[in-house]
Amino acid sequence: MKGIIRLLFWVVALTTFCGTVSAQTGKQRLTREQLAEVQAKHIAKEMAMDDATSQRFIDTFCQFQRDIWALGPRPKQPHSQMTDEETEQALKNRFAHSQKILDLRQKYYGIYSEFLTQKQIRRVYELERQMMDRLSKHGKGKRANR
Repeated sequence: MKGIIRLLFWVVALTTFCGTVSAQTGKQRLTREQLAEVQAKHIAKEMAMDDATSQRFIDTFCQFQRDIWALGPRPKQPHSQMTDEETEQALKNRFAHSQKILDLRQKYYGIYSEFLTQKQIRRVYELERQMMDRLSKHGKGKRANR
């Protein structure tokens, strides 16, 4: 009986210790909503926007991201095992998805034009592209290390 109690004690102790260690070392990932807000705040800070413009930009940028996510994932790339009809449909799906993204970009360009200058809008797009490139490279490095 003592042996079982001692074993149970060790199992509980190790479980508690391992849980504490993993909680300390594991980084919590941001949700995509949080990431969009961090990106918007970074862009607003980088461009030295005033408080009112900054808040409007953050709200607009986050809404744009939500609208993009609502479109769903990008349709799959056609591959060699597909028939001609399947390939044609896959290509048409990708074109339609790309058109929806373009429509959203034009819509939000109009909204940005209400409170940002054309040079500021261009700079927003540049900073957004830089961040996406950086995140893309960071993600590729993590996958290579696995």
